[in-house]
Amino acid sequence: MERGTVRCAANYAPLTPLSFIQRAAAVYGDRPAVVYAGRRPTTWREARDRCVRVAAALATRFGVARGDVVAVLSPNVPAMYELHFAVPMAGAVLCTLNTRHDAAMVSTLLKHSDAKVFLVESGLLGIGRDALQRLADSRSGAASIPVLVTISDDTDSIDPDACGNEYEALIKSAPSHFDIRWPANELDAITLNYTSGTTSRPKGVIYNHRGVYLNTIATALAYDITLMPMYLWTVPMFHGNGWSMTWAVAMQGGTNICLRHFTARVIFDNIARHGVTHMGGAPTVLNMIVNSPAVDRRPSSAETVVRVMTGGAPPPPRVLAGMEELGFVVYHIYGLTETHGAATVCTWMPEWDALPVEERARLKARQGFHHIAMEDADVKDPTTMENVPHDGKTVGEVMFRGNTVTSGYYKDVDATKESMAGGWLRTGDLAIRHPEGYIQVKDRAKDIIISGGENISSIEVESIIFGHPAVLEAAVVARLDDHWGETPCAFVKLKDGASATEAEIIGFCREKLPHYMVPKTVVFEDLPKASTGKTQKFVLREKAGAMGSLTKAGNSKL
Repeated sequence: MERGTVRCAANYAPLTPLSFIQRAAAVYGDRPAVVYAGRRPTTWREARDRCVRVAAALATRFGVARGDVVAVLSPNVPAMYELHFAVPMAGAVLCTLNTRHDAAMVSTLLKHSDAKVFLVESGLLGIGRDALQRLADSRSGAASIPVLVTISDDTDSIDPDACGNEYEALIKSAPSHFDIRWPANELDAITLNYTSGTTSRPKGVIYNHRGVYLNTIATALAYDITLMPMYLWTVPMFHGNGWSMTWAVAMQGGTNICLRHFTARVIFDNIARHGVTHMGGAPTVLNMIVNSPAVDRRPSSAETVVRVMTGGAPPPPRVLAGMEELGFVVYHIYGLTETHGAATVCTWMPEWDALPVEERARLKARQGFHHIAMEDADVKDPTTMENVPHDGKTVGEVMFRGNTVTSGYYKDVDATKESMAGGWLRTGDLAIRHPEGYIQVKDRAKDIIISGGENISSIEVESIIFGHPAVLEAAVVARLDDHWGETPCAFVKLKDGASATEAEIIGFCREKLPHYMVPKTVVFEDLPKASTGKTQKFVLREKAGAMGSLTKAGNSKL
């Protein structure tokens, strides 16, 4: 390195996704940024200006300072998108809350996050107000209660001009000039995302500007986000900030097609109407599309290919094959809230295109390799920290390290140290590595079923049950067994008009699985879902536990 090298404003600035919307306003200024319902589309120049005004209102009206937390409870409406830029522009930290939380949980998270302002979409005002009342009842000082701001829908009776703490009213009354508060350090927090936890111990994952910036670029590259995409919002923005797509669409000057709610028909209608190029969703969303009735489907333009990013749970090969048959191109990503969203991608090899559809689906169901912004991903023995062999059968724990790993858990140093013991982020996901190096998750550690000393992957059993022609959805958990310790218990939802018996499902599995992996119990019912579309297995484990232990005569036979 030559002497005289300096680091100055000309060659260094903290990495931040705020630069994405600044550039979008300059390059794509008059192009549509946000489309929603019957509203006039918002251009990128208008979107950027609106975000600055919201930031100004937060700072001047409510005294939001650097590092303060601003919470929001909202579906995928335009304001929810804008807040991903507006809140960081004020130097604050955005905390997006799950719209399926009840008032008790929302109150707990508002308290834990120390939120200073709380924005609530009008359809969720009941929960929001109840949560604030609970918070007030638990505290002695009113000063610690966040200010409520309403995000009103066009169909509401709320008059923005008559309601001071209303989102659109704040934008109208905000100062005309505001200096964006750029991060002083690229490791400053930008969002706070709550993941698994309880009201007694919430887990708030801290995202930083650098991690978000790098992960957004990596996700866009892995997902083939080209210039000016048409992105359909079927991933909740509160879920890992929409898998980083809130920032990626701005980075590429695309159009955000916001949806408050959606069905398969709504998805197909929007694809046809707007020429959608990209969308995302958990495997349950893909399953809904695959099993939608023909009357709900509409042909899209022959020139338009819809690329779908899926993750959040391992996708069943049957669902992947069904999406391909409908003309969608599926990208399988894997990650956690703790990795700023996507961390691996099942990198597709062109020679695989010639394989039979079932084989292609099986290959695409793997989690693959870490993306370019993650330093490394591996499968390790959690005790010895040795890498497992690439033999396609030895099970270890998936671990990550790199710039896109979380800064830690908010107010929980012990949990942070525990999750990163040994210099790697421990995911709790059990996986194998195939001979060519691809990672394949077999199960969550807590979901593994141990029967007679054998480990059974619930995911593997589910993928077989999904193959039954009458099955729409399936989830498998452990049920206590007097002889074997645990045996698989399958919860199954059948397709409309289809029928199947417990004996038929068990017989179907016996033809395709080792007998010790075959469910001994089958329950037919709707599966409980989180707002992200993931099946809530903890609910099913409770139901299986309430059934008691299997003690039938002949139970020892497998």
